[in-house]
Amino acid sequence: MQDLTKDTIARNLVRTASFMLVTMLFQTLYILVDLYFVGRLGKEAVAGVAVAGNLQFVVLAATQVLGVGTTTLVAHAVGQKDHARAQRAFNQSQTLSMVVGFLFLVVALALRTPYATMQSADPVTAAAAADYLFWFLPALALQFVIVAMASALRGAGNFRPGMVVQTATVIINIALAPVLIFGWGTGRPLGVAGAALATFIGVLVGVLWLSALFVPRHAYLRFEREQLRPRLAEWGALLKIGLPAGAEFALTAVNLFIVYGITRPFGSEAQAGYGIGMRVLQASFMPVVALAFAASPIAGQNFGAGLGDRVKAVFHMAAGMAAAVMAVSTALCFFAAASLIGIFSSDPTVIEVGTDYLRIVSVSFVASGVVFVASSMFQAMGNTMPALIASLSRLLVFAVPAFLLSKADGFHLHWIWYLSVAAVFLQLAAIWWLLQREFATKLGQPQRATIEPVAAAVDLL
Repeated sequence: MQDLTKDTIARNLVRTASFMLVTMLFQTLYILVDLYFVGRLGKEAVAGVAVAGNLQFVVLAATQVLGVGTTTLVAHAVGQKDHARAQRAFNQSQTLSMVVGFLFLVVALALRTPYATMQSADPVTAAAAADYLFWFLPALALQFVIVAMASALRGAGNFRPGMVVQTATVIINIALAPVLIFGWGTGRPLGVAGAALATFIGVLVGVLWLSALFVPRHAYLRFEREQLRPRLAEWGALLKIGLPAGAEFALTAVNLFIVYGITRPFGSEAQAGYGIGMRVLQASFMPVVALAFAASPIAGQNFGAGLGDRVKAVFHMAAGMAAAVMAVSTALCFFAAASLIGIFSSDPTVIEVGTDYLRIVSVSFVASGVVFVASSMFQAMGNTMPALIASLSRLLVFAVPAFLLSKADGFHLHWIWYLSVAAVFLQLAAIWWLLQREFATKLGQPQRATIEPVAAAVDLL
């Protein structure tokens, strides 16, 4: 456990964000390497993996529920020096993650083929998506457990173990991907299914490795059989914080499904171009995501300790850092878009679609970076509903006009990209105003009273 209420805000942010950034950079490397090798199989394979990969945003939404709730409850308990509550929150999050992960796997496997057919532009793309999902879905199911464990460590201020484990699993993934895709040394090429199998093996290693960290008796957070029994009050406290945060990511998935539906008539080239552009965008956002992941437990521990001025300081410093980082990403994606897309495909149409997408949406990168950090502040204070409201405003501005525009004569895909930029700036305005209001409400009075009733309800069980 690391006490994040001590030391300077800048040092805590840089130290914790550095651990997260290493993990994110390796994750980004995996995504790009995986896409590079799949790209050698043709545009239909790229489009199929992109279609299948959309389900990752659904899982991100669900795991965000567990991750945010776990990090917040553990961070608040650590800030109040209440080890028993931190231990309870950890164990209950593990039980809930296993239940939800199993239910997801059962439902997703049943809907695998219908989903691939519905979202794909042609039968070849649909077949590639279904093949990829066969191994990718079990990997996604294991993400529920691994996110719950890593989030508990973050809440306790212990970033290093998660970084080491997740980095190692990504390296395993990168090493196995070309072997399984092309059959190097085995003589049995698995195509896109090989990329998914490599992901599954890497995630499985990560689950086993992280689990071992919570077994020793001296561990600050450890598995306790008695505390693993479901406690609905604890689940309720976790879900109250996590559900709005998860819904935020679900809205991102809705946006993706809308765009893929709109690009479908333009063929697999358009879907591949958008899919590659999205992966490059995700890679560009990794530093700011790492920063937001670091800011949440730092602000959370300080909120639990009643240190309101330090909570505000975390936001201002993290938002400034995010804006600076995303300004660099904006310049890179705007001026080198064609080169970035060309790394993964040589098809002229794919490059054209991906280039247009990156150049236009890069204008909103700085705004998106600040939105990420602002959202993490709501998580730290245990009230994630305002961030969800801001995300809803973005969806409402984007979804209906996008659908109507797609039916207009002379419709072009770049109309949708411009619309998405406008929606991001609206989201920034909304979340900024809501955050200032939350600061005035929550940080002008002692925070302990807002947390203890939940703990009291848990203790009654």
